[in-house]
Amino acid sequence: MTADHGADQGFDALLKAHRREAGLTQHELATRAGVGVRTVRDLERGRASRPQRTTVDLLADALHLAGAARAEFAAVARGITAPAATDERPAVPAFTPLTPASVAASRGRGLPPPGPLVGRDLDVAEVALTLLRGDGLVSLVGLAGVGKTSVALAVIERVKERHPAGVAGIVITEGSTESDVLTAAATVLGVARSDELAGRLSGAPSLLLVDAVERAPGAVAEALHRLVSVAPSLRILATGRHPVGLPGERVWPVVPLEVPPHDDLDLSSVSKFPAVALFLDRLRRVRRDPLEPGEVGALVRLVRRLGGLPLAIELAAARGRVLDMNQILDRYGHRLLDLAGPETTPGSAPDTVTLRDAVAASYRLLDPDEQVAVRRLSPFRNRWSVELGEAMLADTATPGGALDGDPVPLLDRLVALGLLGMRGSGSMRFRLLDVVRDYAEEQAAAEGELAAIRRRHALVMARFAARVAPDLAGGTLPGAVARLDEVSSDLWGALAYSAIDDPHTALLLAANLPRWWRFRGRDAAGRQWLRRLLDDPRSADADPVLRAWAQLGVAQLAAEHSAASTELPAAEAALATFREQGDVTGELAARNQLSGLWMSTGGYDEARRHGAAALSLATRTGRTRDMAVAQSNLAWHEIRAGDLAAARRRMAAVDRLAAQCGEDRLRALALANVAEVNRLDGRYEDAVKMGRRAITPLERLGDPGHRARVLGTIGLALALADRSDEALRVLAQLRSLAAGADPGVGEAPVNDVQGPSAMIEATLAFRRGDRVLAAEWFGVAVQSYAGGRDLRDVAEALVGLASATDDPVNRAAVIERLDAVCKEGGITLLPSERARAEHEDSRR
Repeated sequence: MTADHGADQGFDALLKAHRREAGLTQHELATRAGVGVRTVRDLERGRASRPQRTTVDLLADALHLAGAARAEFAAVARGITAPAATDERPAVPAFTPLTPASVAASRGRGLPPPGPLVGRDLDVAEVALTLLRGDGLVSLVGLAGVGKTSVALAVIERVKERHPAGVAGIVITEGSTESDVLTAAATVLGVARSDELAGRLSGAPSLLLVDAVERAPGAVAEALHRLVSVAPSLRILATGRHPVGLPGERVWPVVPLEVPPHDDLDLSSVSKFPAVALFLDRLRRVRRDPLEPGEVGALVRLVRRLGGLPLAIELAAARGRVLDMNQILDRYGHRLLDLAGPETTPGSAPDTVTLRDAVAASYRLLDPDEQVAVRRLSPFRNRWSVELGEAMLADTATPGGALDGDPVPLLDRLVALGLLGMRGSGSMRFRLLDVVRDYAEEQAAAEGELAAIRRRHALVMARFAARVAPDLAGGTLPGAVARLDEVSSDLWGALAYSAIDDPHTALLLAANLPRWWRFRGRDAAGRQWLRRLLDDPRSADADPVLRAWAQLGVAQLAAEHSAASTELPAAEAALATFREQGDVTGELAARNQLSGLWMSTGGYDEARRHGAAALSLATRTGRTRDMAVAQSNLAWHEIRAGDLAAARRRMAAVDRLAAQCGEDRLRALALANVAEVNRLDGRYEDAVKMGRRAITPLERLGDPGHRARVLGTIGLALALADRSDEALRVLAQLRSLAAGADPGVGEAPVNDVQGPSAMIEATLAFRRGDRVLAAEWFGVAVQSYAGGRDLRDVAEALVGLASATDDPVNRAAVIERLDAVCKEGGITLLPSERARAEHEDSRR
């Protein structure tokens, strides 16, 4: 062919001229080039837009073009214009071989080597084993950017030696037909026509990789069904955003990489998680300097926010060239969908892809009802169960609608598409990826549904809390606390939203959480929420019993941070409501709570009256747990009266009753109180032994306030027994509670830490003969306990201060104050305490 084919010609005419000069038919050219015959046909008819560069190179190779002829061929290809609109669909290449043009492109037999994978060893091993077992079609399915193709290439590398008849691959592109796919498969497998595959592939097994099946799902399904039928020894590994949909297909969801479960700031430990390892690997490509200590926390939070999605991790890590971890988190942590980077598809120029584009591609695969379901699930911030998901999906507006009924098939479909993840073996194991959730919220807002969906989420969480609340006592307490812990972020989110939008729902939610808040050291925050909701005029017409439980909760939480007097009226009002409504459970809870509240505010006669009334009502109605609580409250009156023997008897009753109803926390508190009685009685070894038995269940249950008091008892007993080294270790444990050092437990109330800590310091100083330092620390203890819930603590600190004060005048002033505190608190000092205060054998 002469050189004057001319740049004035279109690419269609130029291609046809070169093909005819080479003496090739369209089918022969397609076979030689490794492209679809439809691609050649439509290019020659002028129906295709600008051809992809890879396609042009493959055609030039097949036509043996070089030098000026090749340059002209490429230039005309780049300069052609789009054809006028027609009724026919423009053609695109049916496939692209998974190999550079320079490596066996005309045969299409070469596959690129797999790159290094992080955290995919189990996937690769199990998919490889599935293929080797003889399954004809295995599909790797997942969200865009999750790494399906990378896993597939690694699998092929592992099993290629077991497929002696050949291994090849094609990439499906938009608009492919069944014929295109079959022709492409035949080409890369080394035959001219698809009907020759049966003979070519008979006997020894071969493997075909089919990438991106979602681009032409119908055509791919038809083609693969035919391939499997005519070539039983052919194994197919497909990748896509959804399964192919053929009988016998084995679907393997490719899930995001594992992320750290907590905000651990130790880089060496979090880097063992695949998502963090991948981020650090990609970060090293753009940044030489290692992470600063102050960046590690931001790295962990960012990786958790990215949900372990490899594409999201790579896009975020690329920002590390100019931003540190805290800056990346601040800038993109709340708009992950805007993260973007270049995407290069085979045979095309680089485009910009955002995470929004990647999620949208999978979202569009859903039918309308499935899209509605994803939008309804978007408020969940943590893992959730089938039951919670079912409650969110229930179509309350149109009962019997498409979203009613068994949710399992829908969840299975979302898992198969990679939109929904599953981790763990418990019921709370479902979670939308953060980027999917963010996109679904955008779509819900666009559809005008977001407010209604959030309102329903708040109601679902309120009803969940109401179901769990009765289990926050007895033997079921640990499990109930754990269930609420699992959805803590959803509880807080639902509360924040409904407090503004629907205060009745917010009150229902908050009224069922005080015991959980208390055990997790969130007393102040919980009380603020309850008080805000009770004071909201929109909740004034709420159910009276619900308001009563909220009033009782606010009083209970107030007592935990020495504000019992403020909320006493609320607790008394709750008791009146429960009695009016005939609610025995509520009345018992209110009387037991009032017993403690009055005791901490100096109303000791009222406290004993409520305690006795609670014990009587519980005994009449056979409420074992409430009997144990009442006995525990009454035991403190015996201690105040200095009757340690009576206190022991009541604590023995508490232990017996608590054992009957499986109330581990009450048994632990009974042990703790017996330890305190032993310490007051001078039986220090027994006090340490009983206190340590109490600590183990309290650590498991949380409850930092009581843990602090038990540690104080143990530390004081050790100090009084001259075991100073052990006492100092307990002191360190006690102070760690003040800073909330235990993850998920929260901080202990300040008075429960500062007072006992000062008493231990004072006792250690006194025992080693440093009376001046001891007096200083006893003074600190007096100040720490002042205004607290138990004046007996103040009295004991004053006894210590008097014993360490040598000046008669100062000591007389301390004793005068001690007598006033005992009178105010109805306290009878033990004989040993009065002797210490009067300097009678004060060093005993």
